[in-house]
Amino acid sequence: MKVVILAGGFGTRLAELTGEIPKPMVPIGRKPILWHIMNHYAKFGYEEFILALGYKADIVKNYFLNYSSLNSDFTVSLKTGETEFHNKGKENWKVSLIDTGLNTMTGGRLGRLKEILSGETFMLTYGDGISNVDIGALINCHKDNSKMVTVTTVRPGARFGELEIDDSVVKSFKEKPQTKQGWINGGFFVMEPNFLDFIDSDQTILEKEPLERVAAKGQLNAYKHEGFWQCMDSVRDRNYLQDLWDEGNAPWT
Repeated sequence: MKVVILAGGFGTRLAELTGEIPKPMVPIGRKPILWHIMNHYAKFGYEEFILALGYKADIVKNYFLNYSSLNSDFTVSLKTGETEFHNKGKENWKVSLIDTGLNTMTGGRLGRLKEILSGETFMLTYGDGISNVDIGALINCHKDNSKMVTVTTVRPGARFGELEIDDSVVKSFKEKPQTKQGWINGGFFVMEPNFLDFIDSDQTILEKEPLERVAAKGQLNAYKHEGFWQCMDSVRDRNYLQDLWDEGNAPWT
């Protein structure tokens, strides 16, 4: 199953760090948060990724194009150009890097990948949120409930949007109202390919019309995650994640 990661936004709320690099490339420890997200999926055996890029796409492309040299020691022959890598990482990932446009909205970025996703169930998440969500259990939940979309719901503060849930079926999807139940969209979706038909254009916002319409049809399932989840919307959020890493207490590892 392919994993789509939305990694093209401007990251304006993290402007102190995103002037030179896109938000998914902001480091936690010595690795970009994007790497941490991908590594979490890989632990469950999902190693084929599609990165939907936009803002400073070249930086993300260069990172993966030069992944071995950036993450390994190596010896290079200046005469022949031959390079020998030492202590190479164990990642067996296949990564497609797709420029989905500078000003494309979240739904539009996904819509541009319709041909690549080729009629298969796929997973989707954001390039700025990390969690210890059980991906295997999430997929089983999706299969067991036979809905078009399953969204991982989490319980942070009231500054986020709210999902109204009856048992495990999402009855409404509202972006950032005052919370009632305390469940919000945590990303980590599983989606059937016909969901892509709900995306009209590059300006479609994933969290607006497409998910609202699917919820109204009773086709949006909730996987309730009670464990760790943290988005990286501000320098404070990033510093919190860095502190967890430095303390050896990063739940997503």
